Amino acid sequence: MKKRIALALLFTVVLAAHGEPLPPTAKAEVTAILARLESSGCQFNRNGTWHTGAEARSHLQSKLAYFENKAAPKSAEEFIDLAATKSSITGSAYQVKCGVEASVPSAAWLKLQLQEVRYPSPKVAGK
Repeated sequence: MKKRIALALLFTVVLAAHGEPLPPTAKAEVTAILARLESSGCQFNRNGTWHTGAEARSHLQSKLAYFENKAAPKSAEEFIDLAATKSSITGSAYQVKCGVEASVPSAAWLKLQLQEVRYPSPKVAGK
């Protein structure tokens, strides 16, 4: 436990010197994928507890604000890897579960959403 606390403190000190906002394009992409999470109807598992998409968005928004001040992610992928993959406190991986499908790591789900934001599927007539 002491080692984990020491590593967390070191991580915080190292990151404190690098803070700046996410670039505008990356910020728009992160906003879009968090909006998708919120409206998806999927659940988000954080530290063993399932949360709604809205609760997940709120949590990840606060992590974004924190990491913009500390770690300066430069892309949506860096935000996902740095803040939206696992708990900063426990190290437990986040999961996303949609409907009856098996849960998947949040990193995989969010990166898929990011690809859909960047390269939307063409609309098919009648659908």
